Amino acid sequence: MPEFQESLYDGWGQFFTVDELLYERKTKHFELIIFRNREFGRVLALDGVVQTTERDEFIYHEMLTHVPILAHGTAKRVLIIGGGDGGVLREVCHHLSIEHITLVEIDPQVIEASKKYLPEHSQGAFDDSRLHLIFQDGMDYVSKAPERFDVIISDSTDPIGPGTALYKSDFYKGCHQCLKDGGVLVTQNGVAFQQLQEVRTTAVRIAKSFRDWTFYTTAVPTYVGGIMAFAWASDTPSLKTISLELLSERFAESGITTRYYTPEVHRGSFALPHYILDVMSTART
Repeated sequence: MPEFQESLYDGWGQFFTVDELLYERKTKHFELIIFRNREFGRVLALDGVVQTTERDEFIYHEMLTHVPILAHGTAKRVLIIGGGDGGVLREVCHHLSIEHITLVEIDPQVIEASKKYLPEHSQGAFDDSRLHLIFQDGMDYVSKAPERFDVIISDSTDPIGPGTALYKSDFYKGCHQCLKDGGVLVTQNGVAFQQLQEVRTTAVRIAKSFRDWTFYTTAVPTYVGGIMAFAWASDTPSLKTISLELLSERFAESGITTRYYTPEVHRGSFALPHYILDVMSTART
């Protein structure tokens, strides 16, 4: 039985049995592979690193989407950077109050392969009339975008290859310029225990553009090595401390059914372990 060995770390990692190879191609930007695994269902990897699986994607996508949108409370325009598998888009589309969604993906083949081989990720969201799909580098888009958004969600790869630009100071500066007053940016920021230096680097860079920043976390089994960190940035500090009562009210009004997200999980996700707080404190000095 062939195996897929993840290559994110030099001396440690994980493997998946490849029970059925569904798609494999070198695109303009990535080595893209989609295969079926008996434990996690269909798995998508880019450049040797697992991006998403059918079994646990809902945790990641719900937390990356509902936390900023429900914290904002009145978001009408959402920008998604990356997210070609369609999972974040699916969750954004559940919010019927959202009027306009822009998704910027660098590689069209990621979307096409995901629509064909991971249809449960998007569940038809790419056909939503609110969607404006742009094939462009995310850094280029935010540096020139004429539009402004209430929420920006960066669902990027790790800071290797094409994803590197989405962790630089200029990207956060561009996102700040793209946000409306009272807006919020959230980004995928890796597994904090294994990628703690990325937490510090992000904190230092994001602080140059935003008055208020922090991280929130969740545990996604596929992303091994500890808790997944999401960066949070806004010029409105109160957004990250919305009361449980108000979050519960907004969640109930949305009518959305989730498998992981709850208002209680939302509030708790901003409680950080000391090893992250310690790195954040060094970034503030």
